[in-house]
Amino acid sequence: MRIAPFARLSRPLRRLARVLAAVLVLAIVLAGTVTWTVRRSFPQLGGEISLPGLGAAVTVYRDARGIPQIYADTPADLLRAQGYVHAQDRFWEMDFRRKTTAGRLSEIFGSSTTDVDKVVRTLGWRRTAEAELAVIRPETRQALDDYAAGVNAWMAQHDGFAERSLEYGVLKLTNGGYEPEPWSPADSLAWLKAMAWDLRSNMGDELDRALVAAQVPAERAGRLFPEYPFDRHQPIMTTPAATEDRPAAGQATGAADALARVADLVDAAPSPFGTRGGDSAGIGSNSWVVGGAHTATGKPLLANDPHLGPRMPSIWYQAGLHCRTPSAACPYDVTGYTFAGLPGVVIGHNARISWGFTNLGPDVTDLYLERTRGDTVEVAGEWKPMEVRTEQIKVAGGPAVELKVRTTAHGPIISDVLGDARRAVPGAVANLGRTAGGAADGMEVALRWTALDPGRTADAILLLNRAGNFEQFREAASFFEAPAQNLIYADVDGNIGYQAPGKIPVRAGGDGRWPAPGWTGKHEWTGFIPFEKLPHVYNPPEGYIVTANNAVTRPGEDLFLTTDWSYGYRSQRIVDRLKQEIGKGKVTAETMGRIQMDDHNGLAPVLLPHLLRVGVPNGTLQGWDAGQDRDSAGAAYFNAVWRHLLGRAFEDELTGGARPGGGDRWYEVVRPLLERPADPFWDDVRTKDRVEGRDDMLKAAMAEADAELRELLGDDPGEWKWGDLHTLELTHETFGTSGIGPIEWLFNRGPLRTAGGKDTVNATGWDATEGYGVNWVPSMRMVVDLADLDRSWWINLTGASGHAFHANYDDQAELWADGGLTPMRFTEQAVRRDAADTLTLRP
Repeated sequence: MRIAPFARLSRPLRRLARVLAAVLVLAIVLAGTVTWTVRRSFPQLGGEISLPGLGAAVTVYRDARGIPQIYADTPADLLRAQGYVHAQDRFWEMDFRRKTTAGRLSEIFGSSTTDVDKVVRTLGWRRTAEAELAVIRPETRQALDDYAAGVNAWMAQHDGFAERSLEYGVLKLTNGGYEPEPWSPADSLAWLKAMAWDLRSNMGDELDRALVAAQVPAERAGRLFPEYPFDRHQPIMTTPAATEDRPAAGQATGAADALARVADLVDAAPSPFGTRGGDSAGIGSNSWVVGGAHTATGKPLLANDPHLGPRMPSIWYQAGLHCRTPSAACPYDVTGYTFAGLPGVVIGHNARISWGFTNLGPDVTDLYLERTRGDTVEVAGEWKPMEVRTEQIKVAGGPAVELKVRTTAHGPIISDVLGDARRAVPGAVANLGRTAGGAADGMEVALRWTALDPGRTADAILLLNRAGNFEQFREAASFFEAPAQNLIYADVDGNIGYQAPGKIPVRAGGDGRWPAPGWTGKHEWTGFIPFEKLPHVYNPPEGYIVTANNAVTRPGEDLFLTTDWSYGYRSQRIVDRLKQEIGKGKVTAETMGRIQMDDHNGLAPVLLPHLLRVGVPNGTLQGWDAGQDRDSAGAAYFNAVWRHLLGRAFEDELTGGARPGGGDRWYEVVRPLLERPADPFWDDVRTKDRVEGRDDMLKAAMAEADAELRELLGDDPGEWKWGDLHTLELTHETFGTSGIGPIEWLFNRGPLRTAGGKDTVNATGWDATEGYGVNWVPSMRMVVDLADLDRSWWINLTGASGHAFHANYDDQAELWADGGLTPMRFTEQAVRRDAADTLTLRP
């Protein structure tokens, strides 16, 4: 006779077993429901799908990492398909981005994002994008229309929360009435405004100078902003350029009090590229190109790794766009990194040329203090009306908010955005009065910024995709107005080159380093540097070109761009490594990849001898080679000492945003201080009974670092590892910081142990005021081989998919952390050979 399993148990145990069984069944059903819900939004990667509006079938090959290569007969079909494929993988990201750039996040998230919306509405990103539709080339406008049609076709086929992505399912819990609207061309262009904002060059430096000037005496404040070390770190342009007159340096207005509040505004603005907060100086990337005379193949090699904030999903989306028969009528045959939401390829290569970007960092923003009375502003002694508009911000779950935006000839009044900004103005006016004359009341801050003028950067992207030689590359670059970038170039004929593009202002007076009085008329922009005068070079005698946010030219060798460069530690290390490799033999793609992962600390040769001289309390720095690999005990301890040394030396006098973040500007600050043992910066002003010197601070910093690491990593210094401190959390850009553990678990990934550091070539940034965690990274890495494009290599930070739990959501992350690369296929034969899925889009 068969006995039921529960019959052998006692009655209480049988009841417990039934409850456990019921819970198990419920858990299985719930897990199945969640799995079904999650997977329901996964894109169809194979078979056939109808895409209305196509002229003919389009083929989409995807490799094992989900990277699409799209083949079509016409540009219209190709870009329509790109819009569809982007939406398949990244529609939530696209929808979130357009709401961000339009100042409409509150329609999704309610009152928690109203302040962000106010900032964006005041800056007017979306308004500028809409105005650009009238100035871009007709073919660019058509490309935007075709791309939007593809996105909207996907939306029409996926009109339910669960069919779009897991994020919409979570959103339904709090905002079930939200419905995304059709995609428009302005949605794409507005993303370029966000890119320009995050890479807007020296506005942060302008604020930093004002904040520091309010906290320490003028002479000492100047030493915290040292000059670029041209004697040790070469600029991009190693050959002389035409000499031009340079405007006189501007005076400090002393407006630090007012600008401290503006700094808060900057922090309140969205940072889609992740550059906001912490020590962001030097963000902008590495790129270099080596000519065929120095390579094993006899043809150029080009490397690029842009440094941006870590995001889940990653900022970039890898893809290929191919006309089946490239011709004048269908000129696209290009592979590289795209932005979900924008047609074309931003960084990559076509069949003839390759290009890469780093942030040029010219001074394209100025802060003006304006005398105002209500809605009027003083201009050369006269009171003139400002442009005034009212913005209505819709708020999910609450009443709409009205925002009054006032604009002067210099740009929007940004001190209006936060209600108590005005309270900081009187002290600034009092200081300003000593240099320019000032009234006691009615002072506000306006922003002049090139990206608030309608521009043509979208034209540049599509022209780069089609360029076939250096002249066409430069023509494309001439449209790249904001953000200004260092563009490097290589082609299959063996040529290499460089171009600095951008809309860079010429000033009537001053150099834009300090906020200016807006009412005098003496600090106006009189025009922009002509493109023909911007720095460029073609086939330089060195046979290589290196850009890493370093100075472009030596002083006096060209029109004034800025003085706020990164200080050249990364760029010079790349130059030194290239010279070493060239001295040993020919450079290969593998060589380029190894240099991208170089983790040498450029400060160590300067600071380490002083630490060893006064006595290290543990053995971690004996024999340390200044490398910062993940398993290095020396790197862990050295960076901890550096963090505590900065705090000891400077945080007694510098507060708020003026505190030292630890980047290469601070390398240059501390370098001369190490030779001045009694410099006032070494003294802690908080200790009234004694005066500290250099060695006192070095010993104290080492003791504090030793104690901290023993607490964090254990009592055995030999077991300390830099990668255990220097970790990267891959955080979802919306729900990843919700504060709700289970929701964060759905979308976040990591931590990843990382090597490198803020100003190593492998630039995994961290902020000494916050800790050792990674806050910006090489967002991708690429090495292009112009001898055989199928032998090129690339990697993305996370993966192709924006769908949590999809196989391609984070499948590149561990490889990225390890310094690995994957094949970057280009020819159709190679693409088809590597294809894991083939999708046909039919009319």
